[in-house]
Amino acid sequence: MNIRLNLAKIYVPFWIQKKKLRELFALTAQAFQSEEPTLQGLSRKEFLEKYAFFTKENAEKLLDSKEKTKILQDQLYQKAFQMGCDLRKELRISSSEEFMAAARILYHLIGIDFHGKKTGQITIHKCYFSQFYSEDICKIISSLDRGILAGLSGGMGKLEFLDRLTSGAECCRAVFHFGDGTV
Repeated sequence: MNIRLNLAKIYVPFWIQKKKLRELFALTAQAFQSEEPTLQGLSRKEFLEKYAFFTKENAEKLLDSKEKTKILQDQLYQKAFQMGCDLRKELRISSSEEFMAAARILYHLIGIDFHGKKTGQITIHKCYFSQFYSEDICKIISSLDRGILAGLSGGMGKLEFLDRLTSGAECCRAVFHFGDGTV
């Protein structure tokens, strides 16, 4: 029984939410080699909107260069991977069920309706960012998803998107391939 995870399913204190959102913004700004905008005093909704515009504008600058886009994706992945590893330790994740429960909690904090099964199937019916991102931007920024989930699994798997809301699909569908079938 994972007490930390069970408590997080019920309630994540606002100060912890803000701390994790700031960490996400900081690692994203570092990957973009861009200065992080002022975030003080923002509501959760304002924070998410600022993050959406920040990531969209910075990613759009790189769309013409496959090489720069690849470097950015690698940076986003590596930084998010470390965040995922840290969250795995904090939440004491030890099974695929706990992995998916933790992912659902994390994604809920950023306006994403994440549903995952212990077998690795993931469905997202609503994504706050889909109203801001094109399919190309989504592909770049989803490097964060790949990194966070890989870190959250202890480096034991890989995320693969099959469909995206930003490409006109009715939902995002993805599969998290567990390296050895366990987390």
